[in-house]
Amino acid sequence: QVQLVESGGGLVQTGGSLRLSCAASGPIFRRYLMGWFRQAPGKEREFVAGIIWSGGGTRYADSVKGRFAISRDNSKNTVFLQMNSLKPEDTAVYYCAADASTIMRVNRYEYEYWGQGTQVTVSS
Repeated sequence: QVQLVESGGGLVQTGGSLRLSCAASGPIFRRYLMGWFRQAPGKEREFVAGIIWSGGGTRYADSVKGRFAISRDNSKNTVFLQMNSLKPEDTAVYYCAADASTIMRVNRYEYEYWGQGTQVTVSS
């Protein structure tokens, strides 16, 4: 069983930065695909970024490419999302997700484990 706890959300002005963290429990964290999703009010939960267990493969939604960076520290069972040049449209609840898949996945229904989410609000 994998448990995920996000932190690092908050209120930031347009153009600012935030770094989200996701602490995972479980002895085989290093083998899990990790992803970040977000859900804005009235919208579907959408893929933001993913990183496969080896750390060598990442993928980003087009809307965040060049601004967000996902990374992981397997020694600390933690995955990060560095968010730069934030825009009001990035405002959402951000969720960390994990799955035992060895390949990249972008569909939220393909992730087995989820955190509770952390709110990110970008003011204009």
